[in-house]
Amino acid sequence: MSASGKILLVTGGSRGIGAATCRLAAKAGYRIAVNYASNAKAAEAVVADVDAAGGEAFAVKADVGSETDVLAMFEAVDGRFGRLDALVNNAGVVDQSARVDELSAARLESMMRINVIAPMLCAREAVKRMSTRHGGKGGAIVNVSSIAARLGGPGQYVDYAASKGAIDSFTIGLAREVAGEGIRVNVVSPGIIDTEIHASGGQPDRVERMRKVVPMQRVGTAEEVAAAILWLLSDEASYTTGANLEIGGGR
Repeated sequence: MSASGKILLVTGGSRGIGAATCRLAAKAGYRIAVNYASNAKAAEAVVADVDAAGGEAFAVKADVGSETDVLAMFEAVDGRFGRLDALVNNAGVVDQSARVDELSAARLESMMRINVIAPMLCAREAVKRMSTRHGGKGGAIVNVSSIAARLGGPGQYVDYAASKGAIDSFTIGLAREVAGEGIRVNVVSPGIIDTEIHASGGQPDRVERMRKVVPMQRVGTAEEVAAAILWLLSDEASYTTGANLEIGGGR
């Protein structure tokens, strides 16, 4: 699955699934832009891991919920590598468990800005660089959704589930829009994965609690999701676009 010399941008690349994707991509030969929002130390640790594996990476700070930051991030990638071959829209947030009748407008706006608007803006900039319509040589985009889009998140985070449902729909539409322009667009939908996002949503014990509801009786790892992402980016998936690959242990 060699991608020697190809340029990959991973949003939210400093932790969890994003970091695992960067590390695995380095082994496949990608040169990588590791996006992070605030934790420079974590991003630099990922860069160091990539360098140690014989790859090339750099960290780029950007709040992907800000169009100004998104534009600056893509310009930084242009300046460092001169082109873009692949994008992984991984950055996302979850919030405290709450019912819909407890949600504030501020929470909803933040959730949709980061989980929906941000990946759409990033995809827009990627298409401008990859599409043969714009003089590019094609490429691949993988969006990171969640099986919550199918389950709905009742009693916990319907807003998060809805934001991921939007990503699923966006993936289908964009895939069909640019399929004739050399760009493949797919989505992965992880289930319960052992990452820091659960603690950020106020449920550090959620992974262990939810293990019992997974048919495989275990949670997934960030590396298992990263492997699926790398396959979708690779030439081995050359006839795959608009697909939603669930990685949820059968849930």
